[in-house]
Amino acid sequence: MTLTVTFELSENDLEHFRHVMHKVRESSVDGNNDKIIAEALELINLVRKSNASEFIRTRINKLETLIAMLLDTGWDLKGEDRSRVVRALSYFAEPEDLIPDHIPGLGFLDDAIMIELVTQELEHEISAYRDFLVFRAAEVSRRGADADSLSRADWLEERRKQLHSRMRRRRRSDGGKSSKGAFSLF
Repeated sequence: MTLTVTFELSENDLEHFRHVMHKVRESSVDGNNDKIIAEALELINLVRKSNASEFIRTRINKLETLIAMLLDTGWDLKGEDRSRVVRALSYFAEPEDLIPDHIPGLGFLDDAIMIELVTQELEHEISAYRDFLVFRAAEVSRRGADADSLSRADWLEERRKQLHSRMRRRRRSDGGKSSKGAFSLF
């Protein structure tokens, strides 16, 4: 028999989680990035070995994406972008979290909530990384290129070409008229 429990976190509840995350981020500003990543990977392993719910496993997959962004040499995240993602992972490196992980059924719930908050905050970075992964997979498939040889610079160049191509197509479809309906000077 299973039991489904549904609950809603209020803005006050979420503010509490944000406050906890903020405190952890402040304490980890000078933290060891490799340790933070290793601890987040350890959380993933703990969840995989447990009988955690699908809700938690889905969030753990999102955590894996964040770690992949940091470890992917083709993506090559640097500077403030890298720092933001590492700071987002800092909660998962804390030995004492809100709900101890060893509590059956609930132990990873706080981690899942934090993952959800972090991925909402980093949604644009995650979206760009997923676009890069699609580009890389397509290029590997199309030209047989080694995935490691494709970089974010290659993806950005391809995006630039696509935007220029779209601009030219739109210009041609306008039939030589400017946006105000008059014929173009060019």
